[in-house]
Amino acid sequence: MTTTKRDKTAVIVIHEIYGVNPHIEHFSESISKYDFDVICPDLLDVKIPFSYSQEELAYQNFMENVGFINASNKMKSLVTDVKKNYEKVFVIGFSVGATVSWLCSDLKGVQGIVAYYGSRIRDYIEVTPQCPALLFFPKEEKSFNVDELVSNLDYRNVELHTFNGQHGFADPYSPNYNKGSSEMAFQEMVSFLLKHSSMK
Repeated sequence: MTTTKRDKTAVIVIHEIYGVNPHIEHFSESISKYDFDVICPDLLDVKIPFSYSQEELAYQNFMENVGFINASNKMKSLVTDVKKNYEKVFVIGFSVGATVSWLCSDLKGVQGIVAYYGSRIRDYIEVTPQCPALLFFPKEEKSFNVDELVSNLDYRNVELHTFNGQHGFADPYSPNYNKGSSEMAFQEMVSFLLKHSSMK
């Protein structure tokens, strides 16, 4: 999925384990309203995205057939290609996509990254972003301790916010959707994009 207005700034949106589903499509359309060109690659290469009821199968598929390093290498190649046509490129990811965006933060040519509940960032805390990084986490995570991760991160170039809710709080199609937290995070993200896209 790609929305093209030939703006000077491109935003790459990286999906969750489910693929390019209605949530990712809706989110991408919402960003495009701010006159950014949005690129939403499909890392899974599947005709139909996984449903939320297939969470375990979707996670297994991602880990076995894609993986974080392979996904980040693909995204870094995409950034390099996109950079040929745009002055600035941002990378935004959700869940596994957030961790992939974090892994892209040390790539020259990325203007900034936004990571929504990237729980596996905890496995890559050695990464030092070379661009501004905006991280969003829920206050409640089943798989790890958010406060512990926050305390272990190098804060150079990192801005971090925690919001009420659980993993998936920004997804209106998820049972964990938290309208208030989602709207606050979205506005923080838009401000971040507008600020850093206007910088010389």
